[in-house]
Amino acid sequence: MRFRMGSSAALIVALAVLATGCGGAGSDTGATKPPSGGSATKDSGSGSGSGSGSGSGGAVVDKGGSDTVFRTEERFRQALPDPASMAGWTPRSANAEVEEAPESAANCGPDADWYCARIARGEANFEAVGEEAQFDLTAFADRSAAQDACRKEKTWSAKYTEAQVPPVPGVDSHAYYRNAGGLDGLNLFMCTGTVVAQVLLEGEGSSLDPATAHSLAQLFASRIHKAAGAR
Repeated sequence: MRFRMGSSAALIVALAVLATGCGGAGSDTGATKPPSGGSATKDSGSGSGSGSGSGSGGAVVDKGGSDTVFRTEERFRQALPDPASMAGWTPRSANAEVEEAPESAANCGPDADWYCARIARGEANFEAVGEEAQFDLTAFADRSAAQDACRKEKTWSAKYTEAQVPPVPGVDSHAYYRNAGGLDGLNLFMCTGTVVAQVLLEGEGSSLDPATAHSLAQLFASRIHKAAGAR
């Protein structure tokens, strides 16, 4: 299991290194293992909500966040959850990739390709009984490009059923259910500073408990903010 930095960076670091909690981020706790028999309703049809704490009409609420640009392996390693912070979950994979020739936001159209202008992306994947948790972090060159991506993603996701996940403090967040390929999914997006973060819970017949999504999102947001402030 490796944490791999792709494209312009070539360093390969064992996933176990993530457990050391670079920059103090590894000390975060609160990742709740999904309970069984949850009461959440999942629907792949057209829902009416755009998600928790998101407002309406695709608006993005700028709740601050740092202007730090995430483009290095170290920054992603600090921001992505590690095994030490994910008690009860088994780590599966982690990687990050820097775009060698990122698109300018001006060249991105008003479509569902919300990550068009990204400069880097990283993910960390974990598994519990009957459940998978994936953390995605998409980085942009500045706050304006990140907010534009948030607006596009929010417009695209509005067709799905809203997931009643409480707002995550300090970020603009929204969540929705999506079913595809026999798998149930709960997608929670957070917009802060120069990044867009996603927590995806997925599993066949999974309960997809909103409380689990909220707990994991709080953990992720805390790590992102610490990584943004790290020297």
